[in-house]
Amino acid sequence: MIVFSHVSLIYPNSLKTVLEDLSFTVDEGEFVLVMGSTGSGKSSLLRLINGLVPHHTGGILAGDIVVNGLSTREVKPGGLSHLIGIVGQNPLNGFVADKVEEEIAFGMETLNVAPDVMRKRVEEVLDLLSLTNLRDRSIATLSGGEQQRVAIGSALVMHPKVLVLDEPTSALDPIAAEEVLSILHRLVHDLGLTVIISEHRLERVIQFVDRIIDIAGDGVATIGSPQEILKNSITAPPIVQLSRALEMPEVSLTVREMRRATQDFRESFTFNLHASAPRNESPEVISISKLTSAFGNKIALRDISLKVHAGEIIAVMGRNGAGKSTLLRSIAGVLRPQSGEIRVCGQEPSKLKGASRISSVGYIPQEPSDLLYGQSVGGECLQADKDNKVPPGTTSGILANLLPNISSNVHPRDLSEGQRLGLAISVVLSADPKILILDEPTRGLDYSAKASLIILLRRLAGEGRTIIIASHDVELVAEVGERVLFIADGEIVADGSTVEVLLSSPAFAPQVAKIMAPLPWLTVNDVLRVKN
Repeated sequence: MIVFSHVSLIYPNSLKTVLEDLSFTVDEGEFVLVMGSTGSGKSSLLRLINGLVPHHTGGILAGDIVVNGLSTREVKPGGLSHLIGIVGQNPLNGFVADKVEEEIAFGMETLNVAPDVMRKRVEEVLDLLSLTNLRDRSIATLSGGEQQRVAIGSALVMHPKVLVLDEPTSALDPIAAEEVLSILHRLVHDLGLTVIISEHRLERVIQFVDRIIDIAGDGVATIGSPQEILKNSITAPPIVQLSRALEMPEVSLTVREMRRATQDFRESFTFNLHASAPRNESPEVISISKLTSAFGNKIALRDISLKVHAGEIIAVMGRNGAGKSTLLRSIAGVLRPQSGEIRVCGQEPSKLKGASRISSVGYIPQEPSDLLYGQSVGGECLQADKDNKVPPGTTSGILANLLPNISSNVHPRDLSEGQRLGLAISVVLSADPKILILDEPTRGLDYSAKASLIILLRRLAGEGRTIIIASHDVELVAEVGERVLFIADGEIVADGSTVEVLLSSPAFAPQVAKIMAPLPWLTVNDVLRVKN
């Protein structure tokens, strides 16, 4: 179905190749994962498949790529639209309609699909991706995860032979991610659909894929089965890290396999390590009383009351559309509540202005590009230093610690999603805010970058800063969260220590917790501390 023959790629003004002499074949009905560090070239490889690279991006391409007998050198992306469906990292960049149903139908309208066929396909996709109740909603009012499902539906409705997805679960809650991946897996096996997927959250996807293409970042790629690649790969999900930590002879890829392999180890521990979190005696920095917020007729938050103390790291979790982003935007002062009261450092956040605002609250939205307006990474960092009245080099130093090896001459729009997020975090942190609010901060980050972010957040909390994170990344929450708020339908349904909340939720529990249950361990480090 897809054949890469000695493919090499280099972008204009770049000093290194993205891919070097890459050759592989993907058969019809294969499910292939493309993995690698942030900025290694995963998105470039996916865009080569339908010709977006280099037809729309420029660059020098050597070798040949053939899809279903058509060379991407001779056929441009438009000529492959009937054959290849593609879902990018940022769904908003691909939407052309205002309403969900109109967006899903748009591609078929451009190909003059008969109205009765179009209606049937739209209904099938709405049911398949649980979008029926959103069909009349404006796309602008959807959460990031809901938008991601709409983008996937817009691609699936075209009945492509090849589906290319760039981090399709990055904005999805664990339940929605499992549903989407299960649907793709079923389409692969039942209809012979060929799926190529790039994903950083390997723990979600490795059990579904047939092969892995591991891009090293120096142009070299390794191809093999999940067991072959993950056995020695630096990039590995928690389940593989746990296999290595326990010195197991084989790498397990599913919770079921790993529970069987660790049964004797688990049974050797009979005591309960659970302990209640100590009461926080630090000063109160955020106070919320009976907060209600709505968008039109939809209630996003209902009668929320909350107190947050200095130095706390709080994770806000819940399904897509539960109200997490609305809560964060309200605390940051971006949204004014319909009713109720919010106090941040004793003041109403929406009335904070200028220097007092950026020194009080640093807010990074789901789309970090909203904070970036410079013409280069270096220019963005220098402007942030100037705006925040800090010594030159402060912002670039934070960025180098979080994501090294990013050229200062690159335009922010040419960065990967993860790199743009790292740049936005650096810009906000250079102002040294008392409260840091992050909405899906690991979207697009590899495990190495996420580890750097965790170290940074712990250090900031240790200095007395308050950190609030909305995230579907249960592994991040397990590593860094001290307290978890679980929101459902705009209401707080759980508020407690990370161990209490995550262990009580089968769907939102991290991999290690599922493997080691009923023992209260959330991370590989938790297991190692007891083992050693």
